Amino acid sequence: MSKSLKINDKVKIISGANKGVEAKIVRIDRKAGKACLEGIGMVERHMKKTYYNPAGGKKTIHVGIDMSNLKLVEAAEFKAAGKTDKKAKSKKGAK
Repeated sequence: MSKSLKINDKVKIISGANKGVEAKIVRIDRKAGKACLEGIGMVERHMKKTYYNPAGGKKTIHVGIDMSNLKLVEAAEFKAAGKTDKKAKSKKGAK
């Protein structure tokens, strides 16, 4: 199932604290098996003062949710991204 999930797909969380919530996938980390969802799993990290960031402060980041806890509700439109299916084109032209 995790291989079929893509960015901009609408998914439903099937387990955990946010069970039953539907959201759109913003980013996927296939190596770790996690997906970042829009508006869910936002955490504030405290940044240490550095030469490049002399003020320090807070930064809001996404924490990924394991892909095994997600269920596909609505797939992103393939044609909406401006892409075409090469296999479909070759089959139409073949006799």
